[in-house]
Amino acid sequence: MAAVNHSAPNSVEEPESAFPATTKRAVGTVNGVETAVTTISFGNTILVTISQNGRVSHWVHVPLENTNPVTDGYHPLPHNADSDSLLPMTNLTATSLLGGRAPGHETIGQLYARQIASAILSKTPNERRPLVVGLGLSSAEADRDVFFAVVDLVLRCL
Repeated sequence: MAAVNHSAPNSVEEPESAFPATTKRAVGTVNGVETAVTTISFGNTILVTISQNGRVSHWVHVPLENTNPVTDGYHPLPHNADSDSLLPMTNLTATSLLGGRAPGHETIGQLYARQIASAILSKTPNERRPLVVGLGLSSAEADRDVFFAVVDLVLRCL
């Protein structure tokens, strides 16, 4: 069973720096493996890295701007979705940029990226910056508990 260690001191950090990009970091134990999540909010891109064992091996891109000509550039939120919906938005497209070619890695990576993009758009519906997600999970197994534990760490950084 996957678990996030919430008792770790300073598990969510906002480093003080003159750097203009907002940075947040959360560290927890997921399925017995220390997992670090970092979000960096640049002026033109949102970067999220999820790393186990200090590595990132798969990069995924999700455009948050809606290019449909009949919209104003925003993705419409589903009318029947509540704020606690766990399903990613169906109109988001995730594309692998680098890595992810091992069996299962590409699918899981795109699922995480779409879930993170959905969370960002639920929190900030007018967000247009593209999302880039870097993943370095030790396993590409589709484990529900691991998925929710990792997403929980990400949500603490958004």
